[in-house]
Amino acid sequence: MSSWFWFTMFSSWYKIFLFFFFFTSLRKTYGFSASSSKSTTTISYTHHCASIVPESHPTVRSRNNHAIPFSGGSYTGGERILGRKTSNQTNYYDWNYVRFRPTRNYYKTIDKGVYKLEASLYFQSPYRYYVNGRNSRYGSNYHRTVRGSGTIKFFLNGFWSEVSRKLCMVGSASWQSEEGKFLNLDGVLKLKFASEKPNIFTSLVSGTLESINLPNNLGYFEPISIFDFPYLSEYTYSLVSNGVNGGCYDDVGVPKNQSVTLESRDFCSVFSSGIISVELEYSTECKTSQKCTSFDGGRGYLPKFMFLQVIQCSSDEEKLRYMVGFGNSSYTGFYNQLFDLDSSLIGEGSWDVTTNRLCIVACRILNPANHWGNEVGECTTRLSLRYPSIWTVRNHSKIVGQIWTNKTVSDSGYFRKIMFKSWENNVAGLPGLKYEYTELDRVKKSCPVKKAVKMEGMQYPDGHSYDMRFDMSVKHSKTQVAWGNAVPLFVGNEIYDQSGVVIVDSIESEGGFETIAEADKKTNGPLNISYKLSFNLFPQEKLGAWFSPLNLSMNALGQVEIIAEGMYDAETGHLCMLGCRELNSSIQESMDNSMDCEILVNFEFPPTDSPRRGELIKGSIKSTRGKADPLYFEELSMSSSAFYLTEAKQSIWRMDLEITMALISNTLTCILVGLQLFHVKRNPQVLSYISHVMILILSLGLMIPLVLNFEALFLGNHDKQTLLLSNGGWLEANEVTVRIVTMVAFLLQIRLLQLVWTARTNHENKKSLWVGEKKAALVSFPIYIIGGLLTLLLNWTRNRYGYQARYSRSLWGDLRSYAGLMLDGFLLPQILFNVFCSSKESSLSLPFYVGTTLVRVLPHGYDLYRGQNYAMQYVNGSSYYYANPSADFYSTAWDVVIPCVGIVLAVIIFLQQRLGGRWILPQKFRELELYQKVPVVNE
Repeated sequence: MSSWFWFTMFSSWYKIFLFFFFFTSLRKTYGFSASSSKSTTTISYTHHCASIVPESHPTVRSRNNHAIPFSGGSYTGGERILGRKTSNQTNYYDWNYVRFRPTRNYYKTIDKGVYKLEASLYFQSPYRYYVNGRNSRYGSNYHRTVRGSGTIKFFLNGFWSEVSRKLCMVGSASWQSEEGKFLNLDGVLKLKFASEKPNIFTSLVSGTLESINLPNNLGYFEPISIFDFPYLSEYTYSLVSNGVNGGCYDDVGVPKNQSVTLESRDFCSVFSSGIISVELEYSTECKTSQKCTSFDGGRGYLPKFMFLQVIQCSSDEEKLRYMVGFGNSSYTGFYNQLFDLDSSLIGEGSWDVTTNRLCIVACRILNPANHWGNEVGECTTRLSLRYPSIWTVRNHSKIVGQIWTNKTVSDSGYFRKIMFKSWENNVAGLPGLKYEYTELDRVKKSCPVKKAVKMEGMQYPDGHSYDMRFDMSVKHSKTQVAWGNAVPLFVGNEIYDQSGVVIVDSIESEGGFETIAEADKKTNGPLNISYKLSFNLFPQEKLGAWFSPLNLSMNALGQVEIIAEGMYDAETGHLCMLGCRELNSSIQESMDNSMDCEILVNFEFPPTDSPRRGELIKGSIKSTRGKADPLYFEELSMSSSAFYLTEAKQSIWRMDLEITMALISNTLTCILVGLQLFHVKRNPQVLSYISHVMILILSLGLMIPLVLNFEALFLGNHDKQTLLLSNGGWLEANEVTVRIVTMVAFLLQIRLLQLVWTARTNHENKKSLWVGEKKAALVSFPIYIIGGLLTLLLNWTRNRYGYQARYSRSLWGDLRSYAGLMLDGFLLPQILFNVFCSSKESSLSLPFYVGTTLVRVLPHGYDLYRGQNYAMQYVNGSSYYYANPSADFYSTAWDVVIPCVGIVLAVIIFLQQRLGGRWILPQKFRELELYQKVPVVNE
């Protein structure tokens, strides 16, 4: 059999593997549905669509299929085929999204402005459910696996008219019922697009997908209403063109001179920065939804949150188009709530420069199934909102406002005025925002003044620096109960940068990370500062009764949030503050109090230049109330690894060094394999004596990282750290270069494997060589399997008995590390092969096996060096490019044992190629080898 055949066969299988992996990744990422297929059913277009867009004869193909003013939007209905909320599972709601994709079969017709087209219509089921959960490594996020229905894909054909702005199409989808039957879903799609000169009443894309089957047919489904709210360049603001009809109330208690003033140039940047999520505050008379809201869909509950999503904004007119939604979840905002006609509004807003507030007029959205062409209903809802320009420890809402109706009490749909405020404290993007320190006198009384003991050479973080923000572990009586973070809001009179990004130039001067502007901010003496502290408590059943008082102040994200202000002394690293936590509305009524401001917060920062590595930021939160007070809670202690910018600079240098070492290591691998190819070219007789198992292990060691990094190589890695490099482009370029060099090394290994296979197949003594190969495999594979089982047992024991280190390892991580250990011992199969075949051939060149051993050994030496000179863990996780702890076993013991074993294996190979394969065996086995080689003399 020719060598080219085997090489071609292996290459083909590798391509198939890559295709399978890539396709599987796409399927997981985009939710491809195997149940979607094109139906062969013929549906009469004329019967269902003639009254909307009459059928016309196509003429020539048009390339302007993107001219259709609709690509996707939201939908309601279709519960039978798109899923519904289940009562026995924890549900998660994604955006009920529909996508419309015209194909290239797009034709002009004999009628002007009428086009014939084919398209696909994808419906993504909005329902998901959690199947398991566990705390993440940092505890502040709760990771759970989400499962749910896939997509349903309709294949449609029909016509659309750019004159009437209507579309009608018919088609089918394949769907698997709950009983497992595959059914054809036949339907007709009717859409009406926004007009060319739209206002609020003609700005929607709306329509329906209706089943053409009878309700008793298995292929019947409920009508699905489709909506989209596109950006429209010719839009006319008709509702707020001359102010708000009926007036704009202003009872939020924030005067004009304490509200943010917006210039035209800032208007859209402030309001278009993202989804605005606010918490609704009902009057004390509101126990049910009667006369308190008309946005509950008749379900009798009071929505907790309102979301405002900007559709488009005009800075010249200082006006906006808004989507307004209501719900009981605050996590994701409007576009990740279930789109509901009963709890969604569309409106226009106008900025009032005389009062520094935004006034909005909002309208109901009607079901197109019942109101075709008239989907915008009554516009009786009003909203007003402000951005307070002065924050205090008690008043720190970014947005305050109210919502009301201009209907009378006797009218249907009337509801009482509802106040609202944002629960987020992000100060970014607001011009003219200030902070007023109101509790400093209490702080001075509550915080003991520490005498500054200035130790020579010791420096503490500057109050304006990035070092002042940190993640923290929260403990109660030495038991960890939560994970959280602490972020400054204001330092002195300046807003603290909360972007979470530090730009670091790795080639900057010895002055460190500070810019001139930062250096100018340094002050002498205590510095006024305000903080936001938030932490996620562990499940209540693990905490005990002491937890109850803290449960009274959970915010919209299920976190305990404390806003505090106080003084920071940069000469001692001491931070002392008094804080406030907002109480739940139910507690406010019973206690006639909205906040608990009897909280003392203390933190001690270690020196930035401390010679001791791994020092902690330590602190405490305690209530100053009496133990009998219902708001009293027991003291909490906090700690955090002090990852200062000086350590960040070291980490950047380490990353630069590691990416360079990884590049050198992979380049050396290419050179070493090339030398081995040159060796076998000069000595072709040794090819048959190279172990297939060894070459296969080396090949897999290069192939698996390539497959695992396939997405990163071609799609890029979007999971970036919070620390950005000014030379990050160089770093990413080197990452790609490393993978390309790895690919070259892999192809060279495959070439070597192909040559070894061909030589072995054509060897005159191939039978005995294959027997030796099988014996070597039978000995080495059980060793590998036993090691893998021990790894599984170790991982299971850790999980079974609840042992958790700070940097815990998953099962996949342990198996990956064990695979690295197998690569470290890559010479073992060759040694066994030499023993069983009594080989004395110099099958491996000295540079190849010595150099490859050094390539595998050097990371362990570097790990010892890294452990003594760099921070053990980067801020948001590993950032290792060389000697990655997840790719091998790294510790002080392993870093000594593995190099010693690798060197011993290389020495054995060296001696075997000079003294014989069985040199390592006892004397009697070597004598057996000599006896077998004695020639027989015939008389």
